[in-house]
Amino acid sequence: MSRALEPQLRAGLQALDLALDEGQITALLDYVDLIQKWTRVYNLTAVRDPQDMLTHHLLDSLAVVRPLRQQLAALGCDESVRVLDVGSGAGLPGVVLAICCPTMAVHCVDTVAKKAAFVQQAAVSLKLPRLRGIHARVESLTDPYDVVCSRAFASLADFTQWSAGALAPQGVWMAMKGKHPAAELLALDPFVQVFHVEPLQVPGLDAERCLVWMRRA
Repeated sequence: MSRALEPQLRAGLQALDLALDEGQITALLDYVDLIQKWTRVYNLTAVRDPQDMLTHHLLDSLAVVRPLRQQLAALGCDESVRVLDVGSGAGLPGVVLAICCPTMAVHCVDTVAKKAAFVQQAAVSLKLPRLRGIHARVESLTDPYDVVCSRAFASLADFTQWSAGALAPQGVWMAMKGKHPAAELLALDPFVQVFHVEPLQVPGLDAERCLVWMRRA
């Protein structure tokens, strides 16, 4: 079913200046099929139209791949880092990162068991051995991650507070947001330092998006 989305996905990748191989493009389309299949039974996501799924889920998540790579390079890290996707839901952006950056260990945590199970299923179906779904509250995780990310999960203050125990000493937080979250930035704890706020352009999506990069102060 997702094959109809392939031309638009390829155009989106070009607009994002993201070079993926044929296997990765196939995996992204198979991932959309998997979401649709599970959503019919388990209500994984409110977005059900394949076209909206492409822009609101896939391209929205793909838009962070290049900025993440650039940030890792600036920090002197390669792509074999440990990434935690908090409140991952159907695995966004975690599964997309795992497809695009196969050397990353990507763990997706969610309090809803069926969502963590879906990510586990995606790891098997899409042959992503470094992808893992975790059913837990993020506050209970203490393994260190180099990057802790979230997409439309919670306020920046809650996100950083709840996930602080999972952030490696030199790690960074990457929060995907809509409009520039000025009020949320003011509400952050003093232990959090914002070092970059980056506007994002999502192909085919007429909405504001930005990435907020933070570290321990």
